[in-house]
Amino acid sequence: MNDPLPDRPRVRLKPKANARALRHGAPWAYAGDLVTDRRTRALSPGTLAVLQDAAQTDLGLAAINPGSRIMARIIDRDSAAVVDQDWFAARLTRALALRERLFDAPFYRLIHAEADGLPGVVIDRFDAVAVIQPNAAWAELHLDLLADALARVTGVTTILKNAGGRARALEGLDDVSAVLRGAAPDAPVPVPMNGATYMADLTGGQKTGLFYDQRPNHAFAARLARDARVLDVFSHVGGFALAALANGAQSALAVDGSAAALALAEAGADAGDVATRFTTRQGDAFDVLAALGAEGAAFDLVICDPPAFAPGKQALTAGLRAYERVARLAAPLVAPGGYLGLCSCSHAADLPRFHGACARGIGRAGRSAQLIHTGFAGPDHPQLPHLAESGYLKALFFRL
Repeated sequence: MNDPLPDRPRVRLKPKANARALRHGAPWAYAGDLVTDRRTRALSPGTLAVLQDAAQTDLGLAAINPGSRIMARIIDRDSAAVVDQDWFAARLTRALALRERLFDAPFYRLIHAEADGLPGVVIDRFDAVAVIQPNAAWAELHLDLLADALARVTGVTTILKNAGGRARALEGLDDVSAVLRGAAPDAPVPVPMNGATYMADLTGGQKTGLFYDQRPNHAFAARLARDARVLDVFSHVGGFALAALANGAQSALAVDGSAAALALAEAGADAGDVATRFTTRQGDAFDVLAALGAEGAAFDLVICDPPAFAPGKQALTAGLRAYERVARLAAPLVAPGGYLGLCSCSHAADLPRFHGACARGIGRAGRSAQLIHTGFAGPDHPQLPHLAESGYLKALFFRL
């Protein structure tokens, strides 16, 4: 879709809305901040409009979705910007320059939504394949332009659209994935990271197929794992376990509820020549943690990396209880002097709240602890200073 510059609609903030925050870099205006007259409510999802303050001063070019709680996403501070292939290429080029400086191989998150200037858009790169998650209506409308620019800037030959995930539903979008360019891989793609090899299912796996965000936390855990017995709970495709084995762990047990994910983890262990030291156990993580405790199992390093227990504020209380429970069940499995890593990808559970839940769980397990490291997402997942949600990942490492 090409963006016609003339006759763009105007959408205005209410007098009490925080226009200053938007001027200073905040990327969103919520439905309650906007004057939603009949004309505004009639705009089709993804319409590009000029966002103005109550005095009708332009704040920038925004993508509007009257059906979303995030009703306006600022995509350019220039309200006259033309959103064409060159516009997308400029943002992709800027993002690519950072990743190429950071990484020797083309395996990384290329676009991290608002923080890379493309609100609601996630792009993960797997060498010659890129997977796009267009999680906002405006990105869905401009998907052909984005894909053309992506191929032009990066040289990738296959581009996949992943339409899974909660965010698209909130925008009123469908869940139909597609092949946009090239041909979908007919087998999992091997991804080298921290000395390990991970197998990413780009068409049937979770999210885009692999979680790049934990890369630096995998690396830190691997430093603790030399000659260690490792337990990796909520392991997915072997995240912490395979990095630990590649860096000298004595053994690693991966626990996950998904048989498909554990099969990919086993394939990664084979590819990395560490299969003889790697075992898996399928089941509900809480049940497996309790069972291991009843068995008297002990590990030198235990890492728990669960899904988002608190994806929004309404789930915060229950989510914090779940994080506390994970810590309470995991701590008894750590041998004296061993290490416990606890992770959260819930943006609603900020670092102090998550820390408090972990500390309560460890205490309830009767263990004392030293906090030795706090980790976050890697630099290919940059944070937008004005958007707390972009700093969602936390990893706390304790010595018990």
